[in-house]
Amino acid sequence: MHCTCTPYSGGAVERRWWALGAVALGSFMTYLDNNVVNVALPTIQREMGLTLSGLEWIASSYILVFAGLMLAGGRLADVFGSRRTFLTGLAVFTAASVAAGLAANGAMLIAARSVQGVGAALLTPTSLALLSRVFPDARERGTAVGIWTATGALSMALGPLTGGFISENWHWGWIFLINVPLGIGTLALGAWALPATRDRVRRSLDLPGLAAATIGLFALTFALIEGEREGWTSPPILTAFALVVVSATTFLLVERRSAEPMIDLSLFRSRVFSGGIVAMGLWSFGVFGIYFFSALWLQNVLGFTPTQAGAAFVPMALLMAVVAVLAQRVARLLGDGRTVALGLTLMAGAVFAISRLGAGAGYTDILPWFLVYALGGGLLVPLTSTILGTLPDRRAGVASGVINVSREVFGLLGITVMGAILTARQTSGLTEGLPALTAFLDGYRFTLAMAAVIVLAGVPISLYALRRRPSPTPKAADEEGPKEPAGVGSA
Repeated sequence: MHCTCTPYSGGAVERRWWALGAVALGSFMTYLDNNVVNVALPTIQREMGLTLSGLEWIASSYILVFAGLMLAGGRLADVFGSRRTFLTGLAVFTAASVAAGLAANGAMLIAARSVQGVGAALLTPTSLALLSRVFPDARERGTAVGIWTATGALSMALGPLTGGFISENWHWGWIFLINVPLGIGTLALGAWALPATRDRVRRSLDLPGLAAATIGLFALTFALIEGEREGWTSPPILTAFALVVVSATTFLLVERRSAEPMIDLSLFRSRVFSGGIVAMGLWSFGVFGIYFFSALWLQNVLGFTPTQAGAAFVPMALLMAVVAVLAQRVARLLGDGRTVALGLTLMAGAVFAISRLGAGAGYTDILPWFLVYALGGGLLVPLTSTILGTLPDRRAGVASGVINVSREVFGLLGITVMGAILTARQTSGLTEGLPALTAFLDGYRFTLAMAAVIVLAGVPISLYALRRRPSPTPKAADEEGPKEPAGVGSA
C-alpha cells in the first residue's frame, strides 16, 4: 500500500530538503563520473601506455555495467526498499572510487570502473522513487525533480573542467578520489535525512533476462572495441557477434514469456514511445561519442592543455542546459516531432562542420559549432517528459527505466561504434605511411562525418513517430458524443 502522506512528522518535515540534497548529490556523483574522465584520458594514456581500445574500455566499462544492471537496481529497490538500495549503491560507488584513484595499471582501473557502474546502477533508479516518497505534494515534487534534473546539466559543465584541471595540476587519480569525501558526506546525510521505506514490493529479479542482456552488451562492446586489433573475421570477434545475436534473441523470448519482465516489450507498440526512444538514443550516441573523442582531439591534435580542453566544453554544456529549459515552449510552437528533428539536424550539422576543421584550427573556429551542437542537444533533453506524457501513469515507472537504460546503451554505442570507425581509419592511414598524428586526425574527421550521418537518420524517424495526432473528423466527433453548436469549440 502506498501512502500519500509525508514520511516526516512534526519538526522533522524540513528534513525532506536535506533528503533532496542527499539524492541530488548522489546522482551528481554518477553523472559527473560520466564526464570527468574524458578530458583526463590523454594523461592516463601517456602514464599507463594504453592504446585507444584501452581508453575505450575505461569509459565503456562503467557505462556497460551501469546500463546492464540499472533495471536490476530498480527491482532490488522493490525488494529491499529504496533507501537501503540507494545507500548501498552510494557506498559501493564511493569504495570503487578509491580503487580507481589508486589503480596501478589499466586492468585495475577498468575493474574499478566496472564496480563503480554497479554502485551507479543501484543508486540512480532509486532517486526518483525516493523523491516521490519524500515529496508527496505535486508542486513541491516538481520543484525537487527540477533541482535533481539540474544536477545532470551541472555535471556536464563541471565534469570536463574538473577532469582537465586535476589531470594537469595533480595526479589523474584525484578525478576519482574527489568522490570519496563527497560520497562519505552524502552517505551520512542520506542515512540521517532519508525516510525508511516500509511499502516494499516483493518481486523477482528476472535473472534470465538480466543475464541475457548483460552477456549481449558485453559481447557487443568487446567486438566493437577489439575488432580492429583482433581482426573483424577472427574467431573471437565472430564468436562475440554470434553471442550478441543469441543473447538478443534469448532476451526477447524471455521478456515475452516472463510474468514480471525486466522490460515491458508492449511499450514499443506505441509509435511515440518507440520513435522517442530512437531520438533519445541518437542524442545520447552523439553526446557521449563527441565528448569522448573531442577531448582527445583537442589535446592530441590542437595542443590544448587538459584544463583548456575541459573549459572548452563549459559554454556548450551551459547553453544546452538553458535550451533544455526553454525546449518545451519551442515544442508547443513547432510540435514535438519538428522540435526533435530540428535538434537532431543542428547536432548533425555541427558535428559535420567540426569534422571539416584541420590541425590548425583554434578555439574561435570550434566554439560556434560547439554552440550550434548545444542548441540541438538542448532541444532533445526534455524528450523524456514528452515520451512519458503519452503513457498511462501506471506505466510511467517502467517506461522511465527503459528510457534510462536506452540512453546509457546508446551512449555506450556512441563510444564503441565511433571508436571502431576511428581505429579502422587510423590503422589504414598508418599502413599508408601517414604520421601518427595525421592518421589520428584523418580518422577523427572521418568518424565525425559518419556520426553526423547516423544522427541525421533520426530526423525522418522523429517527424514520423512524434508527429501531432490529427484532429478528429466531423464523423468521428459525431460518433464520440453529441455535436457542439456551430462555432463552439471549432479550431
